[in-house]
Amino acid sequence: MNLAARDTCRSRRDRYDSGVSKNLRSGLVAFLLSAVAAGCSDTPATPTSPTGGSGSLALTASQLSGAWTLRSIQVAGEPAATVPGGARYTLSLSDGRVSVRADCNSCGGPYVLDGNTIAIGPTLGCTRAACPTMALEAAYMKVLSGESTAAASDSLLVLTSPRGALAFTR
Repeated sequence: MNLAARDTCRSRRDRYDSGVSKNLRSGLVAFLLSAVAAGCSDTPATPTSPTGGSGSLALTASQLSGAWTLRSIQVAGEPAATVPGGARYTLSLSDGRVSVRADCNSCGGPYVLDGNTIAIGPTLGCTRAACPTMALEAAYMKVLSGESTAAASDSLLVLTSPRGALAFTR
């Protein structure tokens, strides 16, 4: 490939990446604003149980129990991204066990909830098929595994850690 053709391809890719990045940021901002607006509504979210003396609110396993669908991911130091159409990224929590769907792969293992801290893993057993969204899958598993701070309402679960943030809905 000659230099002019390579530069043309790079220029097109840069314009595409820039447009995708702007769309992802706009989508994440809209998603977060709607979550904040829902939090300010007159309809209360599922109440959480207070922990002893500290004034903070602790989550219960029953609040997190069930299936959650990934809506956005932000790896630390990178722009936020949404799940591409047709790809399935889910998290199911039940009885101290986690089941994860990362596009065409499935994972399972333990989790522990302590107040607002959820520890997923330390290791998860996963299938290793070559999915079309392998880069997103790797980022998802990197951010998901380990300890995270969890915040939840009836329909929104946000996991944050030094590795990044994941936003799920029911």
